[in-house]
This record gives sequence, structure tokens and C-alpha cells, in this order.
Amino acid sequence: MIDLRALRDDPDRLRASQRARGEDDAVVDRVLELDSAHRSALSRFESLRAEQKSVGKSVSKASPEEREGLLAKAKGLAADVKEAEAEAGRLSDELERALAGVPNIVEEGAPAGGVDDFVVMEEAGTPRAFDFTPRDHLELGEMLGAIDTERGAKVSGARFYFLTGPGARLELGLLNMALQQAVANGFTPMVPPVLVKPETMEGTGFLGAHADEVYRLAEDDQYLVGTSEVPLAGYHAGEILEAGSFPLRYAGWSSCFRREAGSYGKDTRGIIRVHQFNKVEMFVYARPEDAHEEHLRLLAWEREMLDKLELPYRVVDIAGADLGASAARKYDCEAWIPTQGRYRELTSTSNCTEFQARRLDIRYRDADGKPRFAATLNGTLATTRWIVAILENHQRADGSVVVPEALRPYVGLDVLEPVKA
Repeated sequence: MIDLRALRDDPDRLRASQRARGEDDAVVDRVLELDSAHRSALSRFESLRAEQKSVGKSVSKASPEEREGLLAKAKGLAADVKEAEAEAGRLSDELERALAGVPNIVEEGAPAGGVDDFVVMEEAGTPRAFDFTPRDHLELGEMLGAIDTERGAKVSGARFYFLTGPGARLELGLLNMALQQAVANGFTPMVPPVLVKPETMEGTGFLGAHADEVYRLAEDDQYLVGTSEVPLAGYHAGEILEAGSFPLRYAGWSSCFRREAGSYGKDTRGIIRVHQFNKVEMFVYARPEDAHEEHLRLLAWEREMLDKLELPYRVVDIAGADLGASAARKYDCEAWIPTQGRYRELTSTSNCTEFQARRLDIRYRDADGKPRFAATLNGTLATTRWIVAILENHQRADGSVVVPEALRPYVGLDVLEPVKA
């Protein structure tokens, strides 16, 4: 949720942000009108209540001749106070709903435009030149006895899969390697719940434009998370933290669930776009003034993982209209996928500034003792999709796959060998 006071002081900043997102900037005037109406209604209510109290005190001191008139006035004021309180409450709720629908303010410097208007910040590594025709990750996975999408579909439906044998070892090794890197950099490892309450999902901003991608258990009124960002954001909801403990860094290992609504026909082969996967997610609480630099640190840790896995990749700065509602700025790392001849997203890191903390009431007490809203940030450190890039980039002509050297201690294998031709 955006800062209402900041909006009053500088409404043009939100107007510019809305335009950068490709959204209607008329919402700014709507929110300001509601804010003005709410403050007027609240002022009227408080004025009437003060008058009601004053009249109430006067009744006991009034003469018999005056008392009847004062009682009638008190009765009328009571009705007016009740009406004014209801109006102030109605406008407060309407203002709250309007504010909840406004996305975070885009950080200055983020590219303008939509999904195709990202800016490539850097390319790392050189895509490999094969002296044979490379196989895609699913063909390799089947040859290795590592991926079984046929039985995944039989058991659970389309876009489900089994990771078997070396596939399971590869994923567990990858996630363990990510978790160890996170711990070495001061993160507290966490295994969070993957079912959350509506207020937690709403508080992180996932029930807006992309609510149709979230799995909901209607009978229990709970949601399956698409990232451990959600429970980790809710972990300190309603709390006042000590700034001396900042930054608070958590690394969440969880299964993630996404309906992938609207993506039918896209990436249906293999495990690129699936309904369930595992992920290690970095999540940070920081002071707002430190968030920009912390964001760059998260990006550096993502790149460190990709470098250790010897994957060619590029770093992209996501354009305003392609940002999620909570993000003020987002950087993706995209790995080269040889059989597709293009880069595909493996990591994403977002600076959500104070947006989620305002919705979840997460504050910190700074040196002056005054509570302020914290900034929250998140970033992917490893996920199931990385297996696609590892298999395709490190394959050999016979269908075997060389395990990157840094990953070998976690997998327990140097090479994944085919079990069938």
C-alpha cells in the first residue's frame, strides 16, 4: 500500500508511476477526493461528538426550564453523531479499498514500457557452440531417468511431473547449495508453511491482477503460495521490530504452486512452466533508505549462484508495465537455453519498498524511538526450472550431462549417465 501522506504531498509522482505501468493515472484524483471527503466527514463527526459531550454536561447544570430544550438538542445531536460516524466509516472503508488497488510506485530509473521493453544490463558467459545437435531438457531428462512427465500427468494432470533418480538428486543438491550460500551470507534458513490466510496473501499483493494464478482452498479459506515470499512477508505481520537487527534476512525453502492461468499452450513441454515446483527464496526486511543497496546485493547473490553453475546468462531491468503490483523495481537473470536459442528467466529479485509492510503493518523502531514502516525485498536463489538450464548447457553428445563442479558435492555425482538410449 502506498503512503497516503506522500501522495498528498506529491501526487504527480504517483501519476508518473501509473503511466510507467501503463495504468490509468485518474486513480490519483479518485484517491485524493476520497481522502478529502473522509477527512471532512471525520472532522464533522468529531465536531458533533464534542458538541454532544458539551450539551450532555450542560443538562445536569441546567435549570428545569432549560433542561427540556437541552435534552431535545442532545437527542438530535446523538442522531447526527451516529450518522456522521457511519459516513466517516463508510468513506474510510472506500478509501482503504481504493488504496489497496493502487500498485507500488515505480522506482526512478526503471525502464518505461511493457513486457518487451526490458533493458539488458549485462551478459555473463558465452553460449556454448555445440559440435552436435543438442537435445532439449525433457529428452535428456528421460534418457537420464531424471524426469517423468508422462506419469506426472497420469497421477496429477497436465504440467505435473516426477523428478526421479538423478533428477531428484540434482534438485535437492541445487537447493541445498543455494541454502548453504544463503547461510554463509547471513540468512536464517526457514521452512515456512505453504498454506496461508487471505490477509497474508492479500497483504503481499498477490490477490490483485494475478489472483487467477493462485490456488485457493475455498472450504478452508486458505491459499497455496506461489513463492515463500508470502509466508516470509507475513512472518512479522503486526510487529514492531528493532532497527538494530536490520537487515533481517531469511531464506525460505518451500514447494510453490501456480495455476498458470492464461498460459495454456505455452511451454507445455517439460518442466519450464509447471503447477508445482520447489524454490529457495531470499527475503529481507530493511530500512527504506537501505533498500536500494540491499536490492543490488540480492542480485549479486543470484549471480554468484549462476556463476558457480557455469551457466551463460544475462541480467535484465524489468520495465514498469511488467512489474508486479508490489514491486518498485525488479531485476531478472535469464539463462541461455540452447535448444530454444534464447534466454529464459531463472531468477527474479524485487524491491517492494514499504508497500507490503504497510499492508501487513510491519514496522521498526529507529534510533529516535518512532515506529516506521520497513522495506521488504525478495529474490530467487534456486528453483526447479534451473534444472532445464543445467541439463541443456552441460550435455554431451551421448546424452550424458556433466554436473557443474561446484554442485558435485551436493549431488554426489560428477556426471549423469543415460539409463536408456
